[in-house]
Order: sequence, then C-alpha cells, then structure tokens
Amino acid sequence: MTTAATPPAGAFARLRRDPAAVSSLAVLLLVALACLVGPLLTGHAYDRIYYDYPRTPPSWRAYPEPGTLGPALDRLALRMRVRAEDVSVTPEAVRLTLAADRPVDERVLGFLARSDLFGPARVLARSPDGRRLSVEAPVRRLRFLLGTDALGRDLLTRTLVAGRVSLALGLLATAVALGLGVAYGAVAGTLGGAVDAAMMRVVDILYALPFVFFVIMLVVFFGRHLGLIFLAVGAVEWLDMARIVRGEAMAIRRRDYVLAAEALGAGTPAILRRHVVPNALGPVIAFAALLVPRVILLESFLSFLGLGVQEPMTSWGVLIADGARAIESSAWMLAVPAAFLVVTLVALNLFGDRLRDALDPREA
Repeated sequence: MTTAATPPAGAFARLRRDPAAVSSLAVLLLVALACLVGPLLTGHAYDRIYYDYPRTPPSWRAYPEPGTLGPALDRLALRMRVRAEDVSVTPEAVRLTLAADRPVDERVLGFLARSDLFGPARVLARSPDGRRLSVEAPVRRLRFLLGTDALGRDLLTRTLVAGRVSLALGLLATAVALGLGVAYGAVAGTLGGAVDAAMMRVVDILYALPFVFFVIMLVVFFGRHLGLIFLAVGAVEWLDMARIVRGEAMAIRRRDYVLAAEALGAGTPAILRRHVVPNALGPVIAFAALLVPRVILLESFLSFLGLGVQEPMTSWGVLIADGARAIESSAWMLAVPAAFLVVTLVALNLFGDRLRDALDPREA
C-alpha cells in the first residue's frame, strides 16, 4: 500500500537554493545566537542598576567622561560629610584629600566603592589629628554600546535578554498551537459528519471571545507572570491551525490510498497516524513558520499594554513601551528594541513565505 509523498522531495533543496530564504534564516540564527550568548559577553547583568548612568546615550567610549568626575566627587563628599580637596584625576585613578572639622572615619570610603564611578579606595596618608585623609581610588570604566534606560540598566543586555523571552514564547506557543491544532483538525476532518460539525462549532465559539478581555480576566484571577501569557497565547493561536488541518484532512480522506486503507480494515487512529497527519505536514510547517512572528508580535502588544512580562524580567514589548514613554528625551530606548523586533519579524515572515513556496506541490 502506497501513500502520497510527504513534503515534496525537492522542497528543501529548492529552499537551500533560494537566496532570500538562506539570508533570512542566517539573520534568524544570528539573532538567536546573540540573544543566547550575548548577555554573557556584555559585562552587565540585565537587572543591574547603575545609579550614576540613567539614560546614558549610546557610545563606543568608556564612561565616565573626564569632566564628570569632579562633580561626582563633590556629591560623594557631601554624602560623606567631608570636603574633597587637592583632587587629581588620571584615566586610571583619582587622588584626593578628604578633610573635615573632626577626625575622618575610614568607613566613609565605602561610599566610593559603592559608586558606579570608582572602585575600593585605599588610604595613602593620614594627618596626626585625623582630620585629613589622603586616598586613592581606581576609576571604574564601563561601556554602554547601546546606552542605558531610565534606571541606568544596560540597554544592550536587556534587549538581548528580552529577545530570549520573546523568541522562547513565540516558539513554545507555536509548538502548542501545532500540537493542539493538528490533532484537533485532523480528527475533525477525518471523522466528518456530526462530530466535525460539533468540533468546529467549539472553534467558532472560541473565535468569538475577545482576546484582550480574555487576557484581562486571566490577569485578574491569576496575576501577572510569564506562564500566564504563554497560556493565553497558546489558547487562541491553535484555532487557525485546526481549521487549516481540517481542510487538508477532508481532502486527504477522499484520496485513493486512504480508501484502500479503509477497505483493508485500517482503523481511524491508524489512518490518522499513517496517512492524514504526514500528508498534511506541508502547509502545517509553512503556517507554523508564519505563526512564530504573529505570537511574538502579540506578546509585544500585550506587554506594551502592561499585561505581559513584568519587571525585572523583560521582553521586546516591555522595552518598546518604556522607550515610547521616553522617546522625546531618549530616542535610543525605543530604537534599539524596535530594531531587533522589526529585523526578527521581517526575517521570520520572509522565511515562512519562502518555506510555503518550497513546500507547494505545484512547485515540485
């Protein structure tokens, strides 16, 4: 007994010869690799707040800039209740004398170590009465290639970590939609009749539910967390997959090899497993590739509304929402995550289109 071919034999060969498909796949792999490995190489934790660098613009130069050290020392001296005198600044370290009207407690040097500008200070000399303390502290050099956000967190690190969340959510929700949609649609299309009608009416009812209202109700009852977003998106996105697979299954069950299997006594589970599902994989794979960007965009929309990922975790939607509020004074806060999101969505859509064309039987 023969079956129809699964995806055309030359589909993936045509895909490899398509420059647009290869380029889009390369971009996706680079973005995924950057999001996976990049946060380990930036030198910053995604939730580390640098209080001295809020809304720092992107730069290839290392901070702090020379002109900012003097005012920063004056502010620290005020907090230490001393006076900063004889300040000498070099690119590697700063030397100064801490003076006060009473003996200076060396424990105040902890203010320098806790600063984002300086490292732990060491005492060079101390006056006999203890009112003057000569100290040296190394200058802490930091780079923010894509700037910082309103709290002083490195935007490059947060964008890459946000990419992990958005891409993982897109892939996991697509996998759920693939599993539920294929199983549900294949059963409905193969059985047909009253069973098919009842199953598809359930799909129609779920289609009629307002998605945002559904998410709000979940947030009200269960709170805000990442698993909730995954549940909300996965509960909706499988509906289109079910309809597509149902249509393919209704066409496949009329094929000669399926009729021959029924004549030989094959049961419905065997027909589903051996004939219907394998021969419906072409359009299913293509639709799954196009579903990933839809899920990412949907998560970004929910996070933009404040219904998605919550601090300190982040996603591209959260970063775009933050950047939109600060676009007049800190445009890079919007441009950086938006650029990553746009590049990823364009590459995913382009690859999905090319994959759909490659799996089209008419192209075989």
